[in-house]
Formats: sequence, structure tokens, C-alpha cells
Amino acid sequence: MSQSQGYVPTDEGVRLFFQKVGDGPIAVIIPNALFMFDDFRRLANGRTLVFIDWRNRGRSDPGGDPQALRRGIHHDVDDLEAVRRYFEFEKVAVIGHSYSAVTAVLYAMKNPAHVDRVVQLGAMQPFFGKDYPPHLKYIDETFAKVMSGLQQLEQERATTEPVEFCRKFWDILRILFVTNPVDAGKLAWDPCEAPNERNFMKQFLENVLPSIQNLNLTETEIARIQTPVLTIHGRKDRSAPYGGGKEWARVLPNARLVTVEEGGHFPWVEEPEIVFAAIDKFLSGQWPEAAREVVSMDDE
Repeated sequence: MSQSQGYVPTDEGVRLFFQKVGDGPIAVIIPNALFMFDDFRRLANGRTLVFIDWRNRGRSDPGGDPQALRRGIHHDVDDLEAVRRYFEFEKVAVIGHSYSAVTAVLYAMKNPAHVDRVVQLGAMQPFFGKDYPPHLKYIDETFAKVMSGLQQLEQERATTEPVEFCRKFWDILRILFVTNPVDAGKLAWDPCEAPNERNFMKQFLENVLPSIQNLNLTETEIARIQTPVLTIHGRKDRSAPYGGGKEWARVLPNARLVTVEEGGHFPWVEEPEIVFAAIDKFLSGQWPEAAREVVSMDDE
């Protein structure tokens, strides 16, 4: 199976690192190559997968202009289009995780003629700041323990070498992303190898997150998106509430939800067979059997 890597130039001169696998007729763009590549390359049979790192992330260039950085998620939307044009794909599917799942939907909203379908994994909720009832979010002792550990670690920042601090930070944080802390070791990548990742929290909090907060999406705007969307969400996701995934499936007119009962923020870690089988079938043009329409947030 063919494989290559390199850089996609953007209009501003920022280069986006890519890894390309396969040469099949179905084109799929998957952001966050740094931690998605090893697990998701299994989807390459009959497809062309292009994994990218967002600007300011992974092995892509940092965008140094402070004014431009404030565009946050809107840069990511434009960068998806830059990748599609670079590879001369007529249509693409996009697989987005966490806040990148919001980016994928925004891209479909802006470029409907070029988006075949979207997969959302552990998606950040569509209406920022909305609180969900206890059965639609997962806050437990592990959440409290991780938050406390991060607060204590912050006291060491000024006296700890950046790479060492990053690795201590990640060792604490990764536990938050899986249902069973024992599975934290399955998140095997080391984000601290990349300078962009060591600095990403600052970029996220100062630019990306405010740009998401300021989206102020309405149900009417979201309802205009006709692209098929498969939302896969772990019921025990501590980082992005399960209610948010359910909300996307309710508001998007052509969406369905796959619930991973024991899944956390990286549901493919706990249930790889369920997650990858669902994505594989969806990218091939069919709804997975486990996918359900959501009419009301009270649906079970």
C-alpha cells in the first residue's frame, strides 16, 4: 500500500504536515496525524487517507502572526480546504475528534459541494457552555483527581524543564481520556516530542477556544447542513459530555449516533471493533447497524 509524507502549503505560507496512505477512490482527511495515524491507517483499504497536523500542532508550521492566530478554528476550516485542493480531491470525507469534530461540521457548512460525509468522535458540544443533566455527562472521582493533579503540577512549571513538564502533564491528563485508568497506557504517543504540542495549551486557551466560544451556532444554522454525519461518542466521556454528541445527532438533519457504552474521550481505545467497523461501513456509504437517529434528548 502506497505511503508518503510531506507538507501542504497554505495561502499564508504556513505548511501543514501530512501523511498519506493508500490510493483508493474515496478520499478521507483526518486531522491530528500525530495521534490518529497509527490507529486509523487501518481504514485505508479502498481509500486514500490524508492525515494532517493543524497549524501550530504536531509537525506543521506555527503561524506566528498574533493577529492571525486569533482566527483559531476558522484557520482549521480553511486549512481543510487547502488540503483538498492540494491533492485535487473533488470530494472528501472528514474524520474529526474532539474540537476537530466541530471543525469538520463547520467545513461541511462552508463547502457543502466538496464534503461527502463527516465522522465525529468525542465531539465538543455544538452549543458551547450548555450544561447537561447527570445521565448525559460523566463526572467521577477520576475527573476530580486529574484536575487536582494538574493544579498541583502547575506549581512546578517555573522550575521544570519544558519537555519534562509536558510529560508530567500528559501522564496526568491521559487518565482523563479513557474510562479505565489502566487503559491510559494505550495512548502511547508522546506529544512532548513536538515543540508545537508542548506549547499547544497556550494556543488553545488564547485563540482556539475563544474562536469556538464566539461561534454562537444556532439550531437553524446547523439544520442547513445536509451532509451525512456519523457521531460516535462514549457515554463515559469526561472531556466532552455525551449529551453533546447526542445533541449533534439531534440537530443535524442527516446524522445518526453510535453510543459506545464503556467509551471515554478516545472511544476507539476501549472498543476498537465497534468504532472502526462503524466508520468503515459509513465511509462505504451505509449507516452502521448500531447508528440511531436522535429525535429528542430524552431518547435512549
